[in-house]
Amino acid sequence: MSLSDWLTEKAPISRKNAAEVVFEDLRGAILGGRVAVGSRLPSESRLAEAYGVSRPIIREAMRSLQTLGLTRSRSGSGSFVISATQRSELDYGAISARDLVEARPHIEIPAAGWAALRRTDAQVARLLDLCDGMERETDSLTWVRLDSDFHCQIAEASQNALFARVVQESREALMQQSELVNLMADRRIASNREHRRIAEAISRGDESGAVDAMRDHLGEVERAMTWIATSSAPRGGTSEPSS
Repeated sequence: MSLSDWLTEKAPISRKNAAEVVFEDLRGAILGGRVAVGSRLPSESRLAEAYGVSRPIIREAMRSLQTLGLTRSRSGSGSFVISATQRSELDYGAISARDLVEARPHIEIPAAGWAALRRTDAQVARLLDLCDGMERETDSLTWVRLDSDFHCQIAEASQNALFARVVQESREALMQQSELVNLMADRRIASNREHRRIAEAISRGDESGAVDAMRDHLGEVERAMTWIATSSAPRGGTSEPSS
């Protein structure tokens, strides 16, 4: 099947998790050989028209395909398929997925504990508002931004300038990780519950509860990333982590 024929078969998507659907379809086409290595993918506007979604949704899916090592963007030329096999060592630009998974517990777990002891009323209110927003949100890109706001706010509430700086400077990588985990492991609802537990412990001033809640949350993220790094089949073709 030619790339043009494959794209012509697309039908507009009406589901709320449109980015997930687009990502899985593109990923499945590449892994299944329907889009050959070396092919130049259609433009964002053409893909958006074919799937009946916005260009930001296409952009989100394309970023995650690149993180998996399936595509590469070339300035002025578009995106090309460079592999029909996911790489096991993932990265978010200058920061590898392994770097992020290894570093986050050493920063965000103690930050959550200190936040429970040092947070202001305004910071507590902000954290709970962010939880409310994430639970209401249906747009995946907006949810990812709220997610990064949540983790940055906890670091700020710790009143430790170094924690706050490291999390803020890691924000882009955190967002790319969040996008990929949501698209592949469908963890958004589970993350909402975990975020609420962290925020409520901080609100109560419960240091050990906040530490435990953040540890459990990051453990689930690590589990999802481990599965993603070893998954080589589209959804439905292999077992997935529970949400």
